[in-house]
Amino acid sequence: MQITLEHTNSSAVASALVRARKASGSPAMDMVLTLIVVCDDTTVGDALRAATVLSKEHPARVIGVILGDGRGAADLHAKIRVGSETSGESILLRMSGRLTKHAESAVLPLLLPDSPVVVWWPGPAPSDPAADPIGALGTRRLTDAEVANQPLRSLRAVARAYQPGDTDLSWTRATPWRALLAAALDQVASPVTGAVIEAGGGNPVGVLLEAWLEDRLKVHVRWRRVDDTRVHRVVLETAAGDISIVRGKDDAATFSVPGAAPRTVPLPTRTLAELLAEDLRRLDADAIYARTIEHLLERS
Repeated sequence: MQITLEHTNSSAVASALVRARKASGSPAMDMVLTLIVVCDDTTVGDALRAATVLSKEHPARVIGVILGDGRGAADLHAKIRVGSETSGESILLRMSGRLTKHAESAVLPLLLPDSPVVVWWPGPAPSDPAADPIGALGTRRLTDAEVANQPLRSLRAVARAYQPGDTDLSWTRATPWRALLAAALDQVASPVTGAVIEAGGGNPVGVLLEAWLEDRLKVHVRWRRVDDTRVHRVVLETAAGDISIVRGKDDAATFSVPGAAPRTVPLPTRTLAELLAEDLRRLDADAIYARTIEHLLERS
């Protein structure tokens, strides 16, 4: 069921949501969290499609927030969708005028009671997500340095303002690399003496991997710039020989450890929905991420 409201307010949106839920037989008790997506007209389509896919694993009330022109009188338009190709509920709020300065006041009455709130910026994010009025509503806050005009500057800005519950999707993109490297270390008894990362310049995934390896292994990591937008290769140097993971042209990588024949392992480029699903499997603070960005700032 879909409902469109023009020139409305939060109370009317909440009432319309209740009507839509009753009509579609979608009880709010089935929802496990509220996902607030702070976006604009260029990111709203992909972001809400990803959230729709995500809701099949994490049934959620998705609230899209588009902040328009801040001049003039406060105005609010809303689109509500319940039970249409999703196991959750979707509300798209388009705000303009003075309401854009107090957007959290329109969002707060629409949050699911007694459940986690996740705030995601699919585009450029505030430098201090936890201090942002909408970000302050969240128990988790997801940014994405990769979409910023200057990814490393954006990554370091949110790192300096880190609060428990913050994370960046660049860290989530690094998960397959970290899993493969950890698996390789389990197979080699020799300690790591150094490391090399091959990636394009300014790659936030590579920078986080570099900080993680230095912090966890206490070794120097050398960076080799290559013509690739993604991380291309990671090498861990040991007395027994090199551990190497090299990304291929497809969604696979060559995995090599001393004393064993190289083998092909999956290393896919994951969709936004898959990245979000991983992050929402844990709603507590990520201590390893916190330590990694602390080291990143120490070495900057």
